[in-house]
Amino acid sequence: QVQLVESGGGLVQSGGSLRLSCAASGRTFRNYAMGWFRQAPGKEREFVAAISWSGGSTVYADSVKGRSTISRDNAKNTMYLRMNSLKPEDTAVYYCAAARDWSTLPIEYDYWGQGTQVTVSS
Repeated sequence: QVQLVESGGGLVQSGGSLRLSCAASGRTFRNYAMGWFRQAPGKEREFVAAISWSGGSTVYADSVKGRSTISRDNAKNTMYLRMNSLKPEDTAVYYCAAARDWSTLPIEYDYWGQGTQVTVSS
């Protein structure tokens, strides 16, 4: 089992920035690829970004590419998502997740956090 807890969400004005954190406990964090997903009201959960177990490879959704950075600190069992130039359409519950092999598909992830709300006002 891997337990994941997100933090760092909140209310931010359009154009602002946030850094989300995902703290992991349980099985060895460094064995897992990690991802961020988000879900807006009435919409399906969508991929945001993913990072390999070493941190050496990353991938982003087109909607956040160029204004987001995913990173991880295996010594601290923590993953991060820095988002800049936030837009109202970024408003969603953001979830972190862990998988054996990195993927952009939610179904490939075995463990999920409870989510943190990000609201971007216009």
